[in-house]
Amino acid sequence: MAEKWVLMVTAQTPTNIAVIKYWGKRDENLILPINDSISVTLDPQHLCTTTSVAVSPTFTHDRMWLNGKEISLSGGRYQNCLRELRARASDVEDEEKGIKITKKDWEKLHLHIASYNNFPTAAGLASSAAGFACLVFSLAKLMNVKEDHSKLSAIARQGSGSACRSLYGGFVKWIMGKEENGSDSIAVQLADEKHWDDLVIIIAVVSSRQKETSSTSGMRETVETSMLIEHRAKEVVPRRIIQMEKAIKDLDFPSFARLTCSDSNQFHAVCLDTSPPIFYMNDTSHRIISCVEKWNRFEGTPQVAYTFDAGPNAVLIARNRKAAALLLQRLLFYFPPQSDTDLNSYVIGDKSILQDAGVHNMKDIEALDSPPEIKDSTPMQKYKGDVSYFICTRPGRGPVLLTDETKALLNAETGLPK
Repeated sequence: MAEKWVLMVTAQTPTNIAVIKYWGKRDENLILPINDSISVTLDPQHLCTTTSVAVSPTFTHDRMWLNGKEISLSGGRYQNCLRELRARASDVEDEEKGIKITKKDWEKLHLHIASYNNFPTAAGLASSAAGFACLVFSLAKLMNVKEDHSKLSAIARQGSGSACRSLYGGFVKWIMGKEENGSDSIAVQLADEKHWDDLVIIIAVVSSRQKETSSTSGMRETVETSMLIEHRAKEVVPRRIIQMEKAIKDLDFPSFARLTCSDSNQFHAVCLDTSPPIFYMNDTSHRIISCVEKWNRFEGTPQVAYTFDAGPNAVLIARNRKAAALLLQRLLFYFPPQSDTDLNSYVIGDKSILQDAGVHNMKDIEALDSPPEIKDSTPMQKYKGDVSYFICTRPGRGPVLLTDETKALLNAETGLPK
């Protein structure tokens, strides 16, 4: 066998946003949660991680590049994922290239991994979820790992808890499990992305900076110091999980919205109840909540649900396209872009929502009327420049292999980044 070959696989994996939150571990090393969680997978066209993984006898050690920069793979989370996958690898044969890799070979062969997020890393947009899910999915394909997605989700979970939910599209539940070894702490799909295709999602990127308190240390501090977290995990979440599963199954938006908003607010209340308190939301986050709450009350039934992860960015889920267009009008009214901003880079993703909102240029934003739920007597304050940009998206599919070689991040000859 020619010893110069490189075998490569490229995959794309979506990110997800939890509507019933995961916050708190019962096992730090295996990443076992203290409660179940439910998430919506976001359309990978707008938010995803692309990962290329390669193997070659010429590689001297495992290496990884994230967004073009080499990073260390020595961390326990990477090592856990790599160890679990190597243990499950099977024989691989590529007749065209004359490559044969036996199950035993995988223990000695080294890997090159290149990963790219098309959205900010560590800014509270679940980049680690998409990243580890993509790492596990692509390596499982490369190594011919014959496990189903649920089994793979238990490996991805050891990289980043919420990563287990990114192995499926649509609506996904991460079952906390009871076993000490974590074998039953897996993700399952509740419904695919076509099940509720009326939903439109608008993300307000308030800050794309890295957050001050990482989720990992934040969770640890909450579990150690918050009195509320135990009540949340034991009493509140189990009831909400049952109600949320039913709301998703029945396409019941009012219940879905009520549960999503309440659970987000309780998660942030638990962060405030931590010592010292953790502040993930900022004034802009609070203003967005107030805008949505006022409108929902005015309409008499929820039009939009909001949810915030460990960061200030708002994920807003509108009941349908019409509600999404009305939401975008409100967001652009309250949070207009800086004068020198290009509208094209201020609203990204599915731009047809902008068309629906009747906004084609900056003048259209200036001409927006104040929303009817605002009492005429109160002078209206606007918050120019407080939102970096908006992403319009929708529920999306799970991971896929990319066969188009131009999408690969590693050179097919050398196995180094392109």
